Amino acid sequence: MPGLDGRQLFDKLRGREKTRHIPFLFMASRADIEERLRPLVDGVEEFIPKPFLVKDLVRITKKVIDRLHLEKLQKRASRPGVIQGRLEEMSMTDLLQSLEMGQKSCRLVVNKGDEQGELHFTSGQCHDAKIGKLEGDKAVYKVILWTEGEFEIDFNAANASTRNTTTKNTTGLLMEAMRLMDEASRDAVETK
Repeated sequence: MPGLDGRQLFDKLRGREKTRHIPFLFMASRADIEERLRPLVDGVEEFIPKPFLVKDLVRITKKVIDRLHLEKLQKRASRPGVIQGRLEEMSMTDLLQSLEMGQKSCRLVVNKGDEQGELHFTSGQCHDAKIGKLEGDKAVYKVILWTEGEFEIDFNAANASTRNTTTKNTTGLLMEAMRLMDEASRDAVETK
């Protein structure tokens, strides 16, 4: 940047009341950037060494945005340790990814009409899921398809279930759900 380096820009933004709370990602060409800058700057979300892959930048940025969204929902929470929201605001995929990336332990209850799904997480891994009579992986695959409804994340109920009904980690469940959706879409197109 002409006339200003990243550290100076960071200091300027943090020095102004209106921009003090803007999330900041540092990008630099040195692999040891975090070790060198972490002690000098407080409040940086991530340090990204160049060169980087766009998919990694998107993943890191999404993680920050999801965290900020969950914090916003937490501020509106009616009870401490409980986040409520709508799937139209934050999709099931985003919820599961956020819980996994944040290594959260909680109970996630999702309602769509008269159906209710309950998923339990320990350290970001979904270990138990149930929707009606469906349990385990199949219950997760069904709830991931829901695009509307309400959700409640209860961090106080982190150990409410000791059952292990799922066979994959959270990423594996998400990937398999996406594969099944792609397969269903392809089959729908082929039957037309």
